[in-house]
Amino acid sequence: METLRRVGDLDIYSFRGVEHSVNRAVFLDRDGVINRKAPEGEYILLEKDFEILPDAPAAIRSLSEAGFLVIVVTNQRCVARGLLSEAGLQALHKTMLKRLQTSGAVVNAVYYCPHEADNRCACRKPKPGMFLKAASDHAIELTASWMIGDHWSDVEAGNAAGCRSILLADAAHPVPPTHDHCKVAASLSKAVEYILQHLESAR
Repeated sequence: METLRRVGDLDIYSFRGVEHSVNRAVFLDRDGVINRKAPEGEYILLEKDFEILPDAPAAIRSLSEAGFLVIVVTNQRCVARGLLSEAGLQALHKTMLKRLQTSGAVVNAVYYCPHEADNRCACRKPKPGMFLKAASDHAIELTASWMIGDHWSDVEAGNAAGCRSILLADAAHPVPPTHDHCKVAASLSKAVEYILQHLESAR
């Protein structure tokens, strides 16, 4: 079932492919984590430019199989800049969800912030508003959850929400000097591997 609803500052597009009885989640940034990101200063505006990264479907499947909800939290100020309508952004997300589902990968919900960086909204990362709303909507225990992103603002938002965070970093995206309170991984698949190992060791 697909639903779209507005709650406060947040627009939420939810796709429930399966029902979960668990209350832990892995939050994923979108661009650079699930799909190939646009060049610096540009945005993914068309479905033809939305390219799922090769390791994303298997990584997401692994998280679902381990009992995690998979929630996307993404800043999309292209809406505030008038480059893409909210309907267009929702269409992109619907395309993403369907392409992932074709590979057996289920994303349980997508939360996005459409505001500019200087807007005083509660949802734009590094603020934790999208995480808190997701936790309320899906009965998620944030302290048992994780955030994976390729920007330091992703880590800050995850930490502010009470999650453990993993930063994706490589030669093109070096690790900030103050990264000592998060794990660093080279890819989404490596980050998921670490989470699953941590889960196993905690049993």
